[in-house]
Amino acid sequence: MTTLKLVFISLLLLSVASHASLALRTQLHSLSESSNSNNYLTTQELWFNQTLDHFSPFDHHKFPQRYYEFLDYFRIPDGPIFLEICGESSCNGIVNDYISVLAKKFGAAVVSLEHRYYGRSLPFESTTTENLRYLSSKQALFDLAVFRQYYQESLNLKLNRTSVENPWFVFGGSYAGALSAWFRLKFPHLTCGSLASSAVVLAIQNFTEFDQQIGDSAGAECKAALQETTKLVEERLASNKQAVKTLFDAAELEIDGDFLYFLADAAVIAFQYGNPDRVCSTLVKAKNSGDDLVEAYAKYVKDYYLGTFGSSVQTYNQKYLKDTSLNKHTGDRLWWFQVCTEVAYFQVAPSNDSIRSSKVDTRYHLDLCKNVFGEDVYPEVDATNIYYGGTNISGSKIVFANGSQDPWRHASKQTSSPDMPSFLISCHNCGHCTDMRGCPQTPLSLEGNARNCSSPEAVEKVRHQIIEKMDLWLSECHADSWSSM
Repeated sequence: MTTLKLVFISLLLLSVASHASLALRTQLHSLSESSNSNNYLTTQELWFNQTLDHFSPFDHHKFPQRYYEFLDYFRIPDGPIFLEICGESSCNGIVNDYISVLAKKFGAAVVSLEHRYYGRSLPFESTTTENLRYLSSKQALFDLAVFRQYYQESLNLKLNRTSVENPWFVFGGSYAGALSAWFRLKFPHLTCGSLASSAVVLAIQNFTEFDQQIGDSAGAECKAALQETTKLVEERLASNKQAVKTLFDAAELEIDGDFLYFLADAAVIAFQYGNPDRVCSTLVKAKNSGDDLVEAYAKYVKDYYLGTFGSSVQTYNQKYLKDTSLNKHTGDRLWWFQVCTEVAYFQVAPSNDSIRSSKVDTRYHLDLCKNVFGEDVYPEVDATNIYYGGTNISGSKIVFANGSQDPWRHASKQTSSPDMPSFLISCHNCGHCTDMRGCPQTPLSLEGNARNCSSPEAVEKVRHQIIEKMDLWLSECHADSWSSM
């Protein structure tokens, strides 16, 4: 690293620290990546004061919002700035996935902003429904715009210049992928383009395609075993519900719908995150051997879903979702609020050939929203799609990428349109955000390594196409920016 770069980085860190004077009000446990330092490019917290309500002409309250920056690859002074959006969980650093490869290639700085309300970016000391009124994708997009301007002005100050714009490019996966696409849609003058990885841009009330994709990804033999397991669980619930819930270490789930949702998710995770054989090999082997399918599935759930994967039964317990105190499960309540007000994504059982229980239906989800947040809380799906456009989003310079086995791809834009290419990565274990995370998608493959994908060449082909678009759009943006100086 050159002496100039070392001096610049030191000055930048000192200056930013002067803006981080607000005291933190609480410490939440990590809800996302492992604490392994190799999993992050940086975990050094930085802070700035964010506007609480961007849509009020009278309310000027602020709250401290956490962010991170990584400057090791930054090409001073005109390198691009990559804004990686953190989504619906605590943001504990900049994850060392494929963005590190892209940053090195393009000489980019990487900055990442924690989503309001999640992690340590806390506007209030409790999460009552009233206090959650500023939790929305619209407010979050304005947060990103304000932060982007703040960071660019800070950079200009350090470089002793004014009115200069570095080329910016925005990244996000899943809900953050939708935010990435929506940011380019709503603020096209603030970014040269966006990568929308597994971006769930379509709000859906009855998301039956989700369950159907799990069946397609599982294949006939595994699908049949999953369906038989669901049927047997329902039968045991009718005869001795406490015994079957205890078998899965889920006796605390008093509402049967919560328990059945938990069991459905346990299977989904294997397909969504690139580990389909973990569940399929277990159940198919048990079925072919004449073993008890429910006991085999319970072992998988406890060993993998609750064990290796690290999920929690409390995530599904409406009693805990109603808890308005700040604790390690707060992120679950926050995301359900966004689900129950904006996007739904209700993963309901299809009317025919379903894998999940038919009791996980629309009424279950609406009752959950009412029970957890109040009588008048329900998702405004049509309003969300009118505002953003759904899969008919009318943007430009947005790359969409999805994995073939990911059930969430049916809420993403899967058809290319002018200046908005959509790429599908097809392989046996290509799931959620494969373009950025490689295979499996969890646990983390450093730098998004694709060697464990069943078709690494399929991943690399799409990555090459993404790089081509980024190179073009950054070049166009860079020329426009510097020609105006």
